[in-house]
Amino acid sequence: MDKLNEFIEVAGEPGAYARRIRASGRSVIGYYCSYAPEEIIHAAGLHPVRLFGTGGDSGIADRHLQAYCCSLVRGALAESLTGGLDYLDGTVFPHTCDSIQRLSDIWRLNTGHGFFADVVLPVKLTGESARQYLIDVLQRFKRDLESYFGLTVTEESLRSSIRIYNTIRSCLNEIYELKSRNPGLLTGRELFSIVRASMVMDREGLRDKLQALLRELREGVPGRDGRGRRLMLVGNACNHPDVYDLIERSGGQVVWDDLCTGTRWFSGAIREEGDPVASIAERLFERQVCPSKHKSPTARGEHLVAQAREHGAEGVIFLYLKFCDPHSFDYPYLKGYLKDAGIPSMLLEIEDTLPPEGQILTRIETFTQMLGPETGAALTGASRTGREG
Repeated sequence: MDKLNEFIEVAGEPGAYARRIRASGRSVIGYYCSYAPEEIIHAAGLHPVRLFGTGGDSGIADRHLQAYCCSLVRGALAESLTGGLDYLDGTVFPHTCDSIQRLSDIWRLNTGHGFFADVVLPVKLTGESARQYLIDVLQRFKRDLESYFGLTVTEESLRSSIRIYNTIRSCLNEIYELKSRNPGLLTGRELFSIVRASMVMDREGLRDKLQALLRELREGVPGRDGRGRRLMLVGNACNHPDVYDLIERSGGQVVWDDLCTGTRWFSGAIREEGDPVASIAERLFERQVCPSKHKSPTARGEHLVAQAREHGAEGVIFLYLKFCDPHSFDYPYLKGYLKDAGIPSMLLEIEDTLPPEGQILTRIETFTQMLGPETGAALTGASRTGREG
């Protein structure tokens, strides 16, 4: 599929793409969390880009961070300190976890990327006071952008950005649904590249390219084998396309995910009527939560079970960065919740550099074999509705 090539290229070299954007005269604003209010950045005429951290040596960051900080935090700081983020005109830090919050302080004091903003959203997403607080935080962020860059973010520009992002999210959701119904339509690596590149590419161009790709995918891709145990990937940020390759070599197919660099980034539409900032806040308030946010003691467990059943997942692989406290605290409860629902799971803890291939391959193969004999080809349409795996 020719239309996939640009996504694969951008996913492989996101920094090179961001530098081209900056060279065109557009300021680039980086962010590390899917709770970043991208629509406001985009409406300001700036270019939002997800920062993924370096996969190389993060030793330079050890002067500033404890050894038990996750590899994303260490790699992010190392990438900045070594000049790898020279294309940035600013950075936004939503309060994701304690490590990211401390990184924002170190970042502000030791890097020179221009605009800087802490966007401290409410943790407990219940009640009208939290909703109003969230709106107030976004309004303040909008004013900070306007003040620093000397511009005005109009209601019309916000509504235009909302429409663009709604189309992007709708396209990505449909691509995931097509992959779920026919796992052979895309490899896991290809799906990874589409989502990763979407966090980096010019959003107007991205919208058009996703729509074109969707038209092609709706027609199907002949000759691809979609067999394999239907699995769901759950965790924080996945920067390793090799994980998908190993799963497929082990007899599995990722048919859905709950990742910060997956469905949690693009889930939920924004209401296009009324106050645009309030509408952006509403989506952030209502969307599926990660462990850094709270709705109820069982919200995440209920969501994962519902998603696994809807997409016929026979098992769940938790993919966690080591030393990620929010996800680690959630894991025992989620594992038990899935077990009670009859859905097997396993845990893979990784860092920026994957452990030896054979080690991961053996563990995933063991897990897929424990699921029992394969019952047939990929589930499609109504045949997967209500399946518990």
